[in-house]
Amino acid sequence: MGTGAITGYIDVAQLVLYAFWIFFFALVFWLHRESKREGYPLESDRSKQIKVVGFPDMPPPKVYRLPHGGGTRVAPRPDSSYPLAAEPTGGWLGAPLQPTGNPMIDGVGPAAWAIRPEVPDLTHNGVPKIVPMRIATDFSVAERDPDPRGKPVYGVDGEIGATVTDIWVDRAEPQIRYLEIETASGRTLLPINFVRMSKDGERVLVNSIQSGHFASVPGIASMDQITLQEEDKICAYYGGGHLYATPERSEPLI
Repeated sequence: MGTGAITGYIDVAQLVLYAFWIFFFALVFWLHRESKREGYPLESDRSKQIKVVGFPDMPPPKVYRLPHGGGTRVAPRPDSSYPLAAEPTGGWLGAPLQPTGNPMIDGVGPAAWAIRPEVPDLTHNGVPKIVPMRIATDFSVAERDPDPRGKPVYGVDGEIGATVTDIWVDRAEPQIRYLEIETASGRTLLPINFVRMSKDGERVLVNSIQSGHFASVPGIASMDQITLQEEDKICAYYGGGHLYATPERSEPLI
């Protein structure tokens, strides 16, 4: 027998290969099961009582400790969802859903939001990460950039829907996250990703919603900080406007 041979038919290299195959299969199995900690079980179109898990089964619950004394979270977590304000357009399985109310607020389609804790995102030092510049006084607008504060906000219809009152910045990643705006129903936020400044720097342009929609933007409980849940709802509202803000947007191109 040659070097490394155990018998006439088995050697060390062959055993190492088999061990690698077993390890790799176990790794794929473990990773696939761990991926089901979020988003599972799925709901079946046939019945809300049918839960789709697939193979492998869901992993056992695991407790995660949050930083800064934020308590614990369990995953997979108990079933948590909000009522879906939509109904199928047909009686067949997989039929598309048609909103039954205001989809931008009800959280349907591109305006859907996740259920998140009503606590602000924190920095490594344990303080709210996203705050207005009236609190983060060490931030300022560069001289070469237009300052949106005090400027009118125009919707996609070309009408004024709000006025900018302050800028909200990210303390951990120094950048602008939101514009604080005054609407007909009070103050709320406008994500900077949906903002374009006019060439003269005197107007704030928002293409996702119309001027009348600003009054219905989800509000926040405190004007000094924003919670994770509030962030999700506000961003979902503006994102949903790209499909639901006008009737033409939700219709086919042809």
